[in-house]
Amino acid sequence: MRVEKFLSEHRLFENPFEAEEARHDAVFERLIDAGMNHPDLSKIIGQIDHPTTSIVFGDKGSGKTAIRLLIEQCINAHNAKFPDRRTLLVAYDDLNPVLDRVVARQGRRPSGKALSFANLNLDVVRLEDHQDAVLSVAITSLLDRLFADRRSPAYDRASWKRGALEPAGPRLKSIPRSIRIDFAVLAALYDQPRTGSALRRWQRLCSRLRLRLFSAVSLIKVLVLALTVLTTGLGLTTIFGGIEGPNRLLLHAGLGICGAGALFLGGFWFVMRVRAWRLARHIHREILAIDRSTADLKVMLRRMRWRDLEGQPWPVAGPADRNRRFELTDRFMNLLEALGYRGMMILLDRVDEPALISGDPDRMRHVIWPLLDNKLLQQPRVGWKLLLPIELRHSLLRESSRFFQEARLDKQHLIDRLTWSGSTLYDLCNARLEACRNPQPESEGDTGRKPASLMSLFAEDVSRDLIIDALDAMQQPRDAFKFLYALIQEHCRLVPDDEACYRISRLTIDGVRRQQTQRVQDFQRGLGPG
Repeated sequence: MRVEKFLSEHRLFENPFEAEEARHDAVFERLIDAGMNHPDLSKIIGQIDHPTTSIVFGDKGSGKTAIRLLIEQCINAHNAKFPDRRTLLVAYDDLNPVLDRVVARQGRRPSGKALSFANLNLDVVRLEDHQDAVLSVAITSLLDRLFADRRSPAYDRASWKRGALEPAGPRLKSIPRSIRIDFAVLAALYDQPRTGSALRRWQRLCSRLRLRLFSAVSLIKVLVLALTVLTTGLGLTTIFGGIEGPNRLLLHAGLGICGAGALFLGGFWFVMRVRAWRLARHIHREILAIDRSTADLKVMLRRMRWRDLEGQPWPVAGPADRNRRFELTDRFMNLLEALGYRGMMILLDRVDEPALISGDPDRMRHVIWPLLDNKLLQQPRVGWKLLLPIELRHSLLRESSRFFQEARLDKQHLIDRLTWSGSTLYDLCNARLEACRNPQPESEGDTGRKPASLMSLFAEDVSRDLIIDALDAMQQPRDAFKFLYALIQEHCRLVPDDEACYRISRLTIDGVRRQQTQRVQDFQRGLGPG
């Protein structure tokens, strides 16, 4: 029997159980507003306008990415409904560029040589690198919204119409000057536009912020050039002008004054230029996760007034280096508050996917363990949502008591394991059936619409408890969908096309269940692909 014929008989326009990844699941996109989700979702999200940290451990296929997408949907809906109590969403789910830059900058990847995966050690990743990367994603996203960059992932036309991505432009004129200076400094450090020059976009931002870029250093440079030209002119006049008497003495005095002024101001200009270059070089050496050149940083620093830059928590090496990132985050949160945001929510997902990790538990531990810091996870107005693979839970249980005292996981809304019961999976499968069902009524004259039921796919001798028990053995949504997909495929393989048998028999269920249960067990032991 053709699968399309089986689906058509049950009034399904597509197979509800084909997808294996939430990011590419059209059925999930239709269900995202239906309220069908994991029972722990409300604990994981918390209160959107008062972000808090949650740490979730889950097996592959347990729905971590689906939870991330649901959190994004909830935040966008909240921001559209309460524009004065918005929360900035930071999707920190692509660690590939961060790890590549950190490893390369730490000297672990020799220039022009391939990196040996067997000898790779990611213990070089620091908490500061994560903080820099998050600030970069957040500030870049904010500037993309400010300048309405349609090429940015932050731009979404429907979201702009709903007000979820309200541009910050109208508010910039009314925020205090100190916060505008902080905005310019943060953009100079962390903005990474997808296309175009970071320096040009920074100049546009300063123009929007009404910050003068013609600084005292630039004025001194003009004065030095003017005095140099004047000194040269006076010197040539003294030599070739033929002036004698008192006028010659005045000419010599003017020459000396202009020459001394040019030397003094030139020396001062040179010192300030060297100061900007040294600061830019120190920042470039310390910010490993950001692709920012020393030349661009130097130009940005030179064009701002030095009195505006005094007291900034520059991310440079030193005894207070760890605290500087926290202070930069606090200043960014003050900026967000001035723009109408109550907080920032950071979503970390797909930890096992970067090329330099490739699912290795030890490498995941080196990357994620710096984030398990109580000061970071409890920072005011910032909420981390760490959606972590179950392998890290096994590593966590082997840590010392001192580690747990420093991390204080008891305060982080910890979900020890993302589990699904057979009944919850049964309801989830019913919802997917309903989402793929044709809208026509059951029969002519029937104006009502009965909800779709998973039991309509099975023979009369198949009980509901049997299906729930089989789904419970699958444990995860992905495996439950694979089980039902395999059932449909096996039934259609065994039944001839001209035989009107559209209900799956118990014998087929028992055979497929054994195969799928063995597949799940092999995958959990690392003996199968999953």
